[in-house]
Amino acid sequence: MKVFRIKHNGAIFYATFEEGDVFKPLLSKNGTQNAFPISECTILPIAVPSKIICAGLNYKEHARELNMDLPEEPLIFLKPPSSVIGNGGKIIIPAMSEQIDYEGELAIVIGQAGKNILPENAAKHVFGYTCANDVTARDLQKKDKLFARAKGFDTFAPIGPCIETAVADPNSLTLRTSVNGKVRQEGNTSDMIYKPSELISFISHVMTLTPGDVILTGTPPGIGTLSAGDSVEVEIEGIGILTNTVVKDESIRTPVQ
Repeated sequence: MKVFRIKHNGAIFYATFEEGDVFKPLLSKNGTQNAFPISECTILPIAVPSKIICAGLNYKEHARELNMDLPEEPLIFLKPPSSVIGNGGKIIIPAMSEQIDYEGELAIVIGQAGKNILPENAAKHVFGYTCANDVTARDLQKKDKLFARAKGFDTFAPIGPCIETAVADPNSLTLRTSVNGKVRQEGNTSDMIYKPSELISFISHVMTLTPGDVILTGTPPGIGTLSAGDSVEVEIEGIGILTNTVVKDESIRTPVQ
């Protein structure tokens, strides 16, 4: 089931897209099952997470691409909630960076809170899966050594287009990232070093996971650079295609002398 986050007449809710170009709320009010025309609705970013937890270097082939050893335990870092944009949103190149890269990833959306979750119980805490792009200012990542600035700019966490709640096997999904229609990344989640259930368990032993939290599970080989005017797509088998365009930051201008 593909679930969207919708705004209708000031109310925000999760809904499924149904025949007749309507959205039907997941939770009905007073036992009714109202459906709202898509023309009356605004599609919002699919989650408002308290935190976005990312797994670094989690594909074997990506580690080989970088000539790095496989991590002995998951490597995690955070992106701020303010970095989230939805499908169709614009990725803004920050003025202080000269190289931003795409990183197509499978993302987990948490549906049930949990702490110290066992891997075999992880699925109970998952609302569903979606596509994500861990946009990175690569030059700043190399300069800073730490990830907060390079990964944390506004618009650097595109997620969407929907949450797929019926993924039979997240450990075997084809993932592709394309720029301007040309495939740049192609991999399969079977190449992950730590599977989604293992990541959920590991992270939950560090911090409590709450509904709406998003976990980015790492990227396959083939990362590369984005430029203003580019269109980037992250496609994951059975989930959908996340599409975003890239623009320069025009909010900061040098005063005329």
